[in-house]
Amino acid sequence: MPPTANGQSQADVEPVASCAPHDVLTHLGDKWTILVLSMLAQAPDNRARFSEIKHGVRGISQRMLTLTLRMLERNGIVSRHYFPEVPPRVEYQLTSMGKSMLHPIEVFTSWIKENWPAMEQARGAYDAAASVSS
Repeated sequence: MPPTANGQSQADVEPVASCAPHDVLTHLGDKWTILVLSMLAQAPDNRARFSEIKHGVRGISQRMLTLTLRMLERNGIVSRHYFPEVPPRVEYQLTSMGKSMLHPIEVFTSWIKENWPAMEQARGAYDAAASVSS
């Protein structure tokens, strides 16, 4: 068997789909999750009301925000704080585990900013070549 990119034999490499990273990416790898976490990272004390998050994450529907926050709460990334006031108030806050994700997200978003123009250029070249060959 040919070696993998890091020089290991393919027989020594565990399939990615059967490990924890696959499950984590399934739960935390969508665009809304990253944007919600980024919004909470910018909020005072990493805490914000539902309406503030919805306003800060452009394009997210109320249903998608609800599903995203529930999933983040279920995975221990955010905590939900309910205040029995009139009207009731609910706030979401990054947990310590959620805060530990901020640095990797920052690195990833910096990589995107740095490489976005090259990615757009590559897509344009690919699309132009594809339209010529079809």
